[in-house]
Amino acid sequence: MHNVILIGAGEHARVVLDSLHAAGRTVLAMIDPKFDGQQFMNTPVLGFYKSELYPESEAIVAIGANHVRQQLSQDIKHPFTTSIDKTAIVSRYATIGKGSMVLHGVILQQGTVLGKHVIVNTAAHIDHDCKISDFAHIAPGSSLCGRISVGEGALIGAGSIIIPGIKIGAWCTVGAGSVVTRDIPDHAVAVGNPARIIRYNKPA
Repeated sequence: MHNVILIGAGEHARVVLDSLHAAGRTVLAMIDPKFDGQQFMNTPVLGFYKSELYPESEAIVAIGANHVRQQLSQDIKHPFTTSIDKTAIVSRYATIGKGSMVLHGVILQQGTVLGKHVIVNTAAHIDHDCKISDFAHIAPGSSLCGRISVGEGALIGAGSIIIPGIKIGAWCTVGAGSVVTRDIPDHAVAVGNPARIIRYNKPA
């Protein structure tokens, strides 16, 4: 299949839409009640998802918020596909799970494994042998050195640097511009250089 529907029509979804268009893929519609009836880049926005819509297409949940992306993905009946921008450098020995989005200028080195519904955002660099779990978001300009593990639903803020071998727990938040030199436990919020835990996110 080459046709796609995007779940979401916000700013992040429009970046994914642009990337898909550049790759020559046809996006039949975006689904988002906030933008019902509008049109972006010649693509119509419909208000609500229905499983019978465009039965021959695949889907991507193009929502930046990790919890929301997780919740919506459970309701989608279409098969999921990936979006890999044509400017991304992706090793043939990297693995990318269904529903994941690899955007403009990204580098994924050998041995990297992305789970399902992961976002690797603009110009993020992920070095060798990293494992990024489902629903994580690696924000623009982040740099992950080798052998890093990022837990489910974690957010690595824009411009962050993580040194080799670090483990980032599930549903963590690493603040923008942070330098992570120690493991971060589940649900922690860590900021600064070096990154320090300032609080914990409440588990969903």
